[in-house]
Amino acid sequence: MRKLGFVSAKDYKRAVFYGANTGDLYHSWSTQNFSGNAELRHDLKKLRARSRQLSRDNEYMKKFLRMVKTNIVGREGIKLQSMAMDRKNEGPDDLARTKIEEAFKDFSKRGNCDVSGNYSFRDIQSQIMTSMARDGEVIIRRIFNFDNKYKYALQLIEADHLDDNYNQRFEDGRAIKMGIELNQYGRPIAYHLFKDHPGDIVFPYGYSIGEKVRIPASEILHLFIPQRISQNRGLPWIHAAMNRINMFDGYQEAELVASRVAAAKGGFYKKIGEGQYIGDDKENNQPIQEATPGHFEILPGNMDFQDFNPQHPTTAYEAFVKTTLKGIASGIDVSYNYLANDLEGVNYSSIRAGVLDERDVWRDLQAWLIEHFLQIIFQEFIEMAIYTGNLALPGSEKERWFKALWQPRGWQWVDPQKDIMAAILALKAGIDTHSNICARLGTDYEENLKQLSAEKKLREKYKVTEYDVLLELLAKTGVLNQNEEKN
Repeated sequence: MRKLGFVSAKDYKRAVFYGANTGDLYHSWSTQNFSGNAELRHDLKKLRARSRQLSRDNEYMKKFLRMVKTNIVGREGIKLQSMAMDRKNEGPDDLARTKIEEAFKDFSKRGNCDVSGNYSFRDIQSQIMTSMARDGEVIIRRIFNFDNKYKYALQLIEADHLDDNYNQRFEDGRAIKMGIELNQYGRPIAYHLFKDHPGDIVFPYGYSIGEKVRIPASEILHLFIPQRISQNRGLPWIHAAMNRINMFDGYQEAELVASRVAAAKGGFYKKIGEGQYIGDDKENNQPIQEATPGHFEILPGNMDFQDFNPQHPTTAYEAFVKTTLKGIASGIDVSYNYLANDLEGVNYSSIRAGVLDERDVWRDLQAWLIEHFLQIIFQEFIEMAIYTGNLALPGSEKERWFKALWQPRGWQWVDPQKDIMAAILALKAGIDTHSNICARLGTDYEENLKQLSAEKKLREKYKVTEYDVLLELLAKTGVLNQNEEKN
C-alpha cells in the first residue's frame, strides 16, 4: 500500500477530524454546505408557522416570549435622554434637551407614532421584539408625509408579506432573493411586499392574490439578527429547540393522561366458568358497578376480578422533565430556573451566576435594538420635527440634536445587601461610577440627583431630617420591627 509520509493512504482518506467521520452512525448528519439563504428558502415558512403554533399552545413558549418582552423592553420601554451639547461642546444644552425630550415624548404617544393609531412607541418596541423572537424578523415601514402633526409615522408589517419564492437575477448584477432586491454587493435596494397578507384569504372581499408592491429600501427597516454572513432573512429564535419543545409537549400530554387514568384505578370482570350473571344491577345482562371510595362488593358468581393499576407518573418523571427543560433553555438562551419557574434547591451563588449570565444576553439585545431601530427612528424624527416646526431648533445643527443616551430597563440586585456593599467598595476603589451603577438598575444618575435635591428642599420645608424619613421608611417596611425583635 502506498504511504503518505508515516500515514497510509487508507488512513489519510479517513476523516482527519472526528466530527467529519462517515458511516452508519453518521448517515443522518449533513455533509452539504449551502448559503444562508438556500438553507432558509424552503424551511422558513414551516419554521415560522410552527413557532407561532407553539406560541399559541405551549406554556413554555408563551413564558419565553413574555421574558423577551419584559427583559428587553420593560414596562416603560427604552427611554430617551437627549445629550445635546452647547456649540462649544463644553457642557449640556439644557434648553435643547428639554425641547427634544418633550417633543419625542409627544410623538411616542399612542395615536401619534403608529399609522394604525393602535400602538404607543413602547408598544411598538414590544411588538418588534416579540415578532423577532417568534417569527425571526419584522418589517417597519417609515411613512414620510403621513397625516399627523410630525408628518412621520411607523407601520409594522409581518414578515409574511415578503415572498419567499420571488427570486430573480438581472444582467446588471442585481438580484431578488426571497423578496428582497439586492445590488451587486448584497445591499438591499428594495423590498417586494405582498399588498395583502397572504394568510388573509378568509376575508375574500377586495383581497388581491399575489399582488406585490415594490418599496424602496430607504423606507424600510428589516429587523433580524443574522447567523450567517450570506443570510438576508431571519430565523425564529427557538429554531434549535423547536423540535424538543414540541416532543416534550406531546410527552407531557401523554403523561398527564396516563396519570389521570392511574388516578382513576379500575379493573375488569373475567369469567372463570360457565353460567349467566343473575342480579339486579345489570344492563344488557352485564354487571354494573360503581367505584365508590372505601366500598367493596361481593363479585357475581362465575366472575373473577382483574385490577388495572397503572403507575403514573413514574419516579423518573421529574428528573426527565428537568433535563429536557434545561436543553430547551440552552436552545433559546435563557435561564432554566426562570423558564421552568423552578427555584427549588438554588442558593445565592448559583442563582446569581445564572441571572447575571442571562442578563448579559438581554443587555446585548437591548443594545442591538438601540443601534438598529431606536437611534435611526430618533434621528429621522428630529429632522421631521424641525421641518414641520414642532421642534424649535435650527436644522443646520441637527448633528448636535442627534446625540442621545438610551436608557433600557435595569434589574434589581439579586441580594441587595451584598450587592450594595460591593457597589460601595467599587466606588471607593475607583473601579466603578455612580452612572454605571444607576444604569444597571435602569435609572439615570442625573435624574437621581435632581430628585435628591428636590427631596432635600422638601424636608427643609417641613423641618424633617433625612434620618427621620429613613426611620419611618424602615418602620413601614417592617425592617425596624424585625431588628427590634432580634435585639
